Amino acid sequence: ITDSPSEEFAKVCSQVGFDEIKDYYKSPGMEREKALTLEDLAVLFFTSGTTGNSKGVMLSHKNIMSNVDQIYMILEFFPGDNQFLILPLHHVFPYTVGFILSITSGLILTIARSFKSNELKQDMQATKPLIVLAVPLLLEKIVQGIERELKKQKGLKKGIIGMFSAIASPLTKRNIRGLSKKVFKAIREALGMDQLRYLVSGGAALPEWVSRKLEIWGFPILQGYGLTETSPVVSVNPPKRPKNASIGLPLPGMEVKLIDEIEGVGELVVRGPNVMVGYYKNPKATREVLSEDGWFRTGDLGYIDDEGYIYITGRAKSVIVTRGGKNIYPEEIEEKIGESPFVEEVLVLMEKNANTGLDELVAHIYPNFEAVDEYCQKKGEMPCEENIYDILMGEIKKVNEKMADYKRIRRIVIREEEFPKTSTKKIKRYLFIQKGREVE
Repeated sequence: ITDSPSEEFAKVCSQVGFDEIKDYYKSPGMEREKALTLEDLAVLFFTSGTTGNSKGVMLSHKNIMSNVDQIYMILEFFPGDNQFLILPLHHVFPYTVGFILSITSGLILTIARSFKSNELKQDMQATKPLIVLAVPLLLEKIVQGIERELKKQKGLKKGIIGMFSAIASPLTKRNIRGLSKKVFKAIREALGMDQLRYLVSGGAALPEWVSRKLEIWGFPILQGYGLTETSPVVSVNPPKRPKNASIGLPLPGMEVKLIDEIEGVGELVVRGPNVMVGYYKNPKATREVLSEDGWFRTGDLGYIDDEGYIYITGRAKSVIVTRGGKNIYPEEIEEKIGESPFVEEVLVLMEKNANTGLDELVAHIYPNFEAVDEYCQKKGEMPCEENIYDILMGEIKKVNEKMADYKRIRRIVIREEEFPKTSTKKIKRYLFIQKGREVE
């Protein structure tokens, strides 16, 4: 990272003189740019396509800049702060919160070389960022990596870490975070994250067990929520009183409410200056989600607690309805299964049992093969391939014991490859879901 231009950049700049730049601003095309208003189209983003075909989302200058202003009111940024960006800029979260906010705030923006863990670690160690934007999948991998390292500790040090981890969770609930930061400082230093002011998770739901572990280890984790259609941020946890099981409080200027509630859970609808103009050349799809008075249907189901914090339980399109009228939110079950160190990725679906003809809940699991191998070596149970099914079924049994009968997993399918994902690392659920089916 340097303030000096690269050789390639210098070559390009040397080919354009100042007079040419002045002439460009006098050109006829610039008259149109001078006449642009806040309501005019600024950028066209496409949805990630986790539930089907992507749609072009039209965002105006007002949409983008109002969202930047809303974020300013909640989080503190100062000129010269170093923001570390992992996510690709062709998505609205890194574009608005990473790129545009950095420009308007005078931040230093560090863009990661890749999603590879060793390169991310090197980049963060070199730059010591104050703000990091991340997705849940990356944070899960960080947590799993830290846990593996902690298990390697021996003797008194291991005992102290284990004891503190056990008591740190209730401490964080009382906002006593200084002690966590001191005890686990070495962990954060090793990752180059010891100077962090904010570790912001977005792009998908952050599992509660991940945020809980990060809080215990002294990471300033904040879960936020947004969509491409809302430029993107709708809510974020306030730094001084976060509830990271939730997606936080609405940003200033955002209105939120629930519709079509069943037992306290309804679809989240939002209204504010950051809500999109509409879908590109798709008025029908626009009318389906955006009312004439500006309310946008997010498609996410959830509830709001007494303090106004919003909790997401799942996607409306993912809900499985039993014949008895019970709603099953697969994301809820996936989060519980994902707590296992032996599970890398999981997708819960309803499928027909070939033997009984009945529909049943099935967990498709891509195992954490490294964790499974370590476990088998310690137990002397090699080759591990013969034991992996029993290991995973043991984990499923633990989850089932905490679930109502209609939410219990009846069968597992072990995958040898990762699930196909979007560029923001969300599993493409629509490739697997069987639409229009009910679970017995």
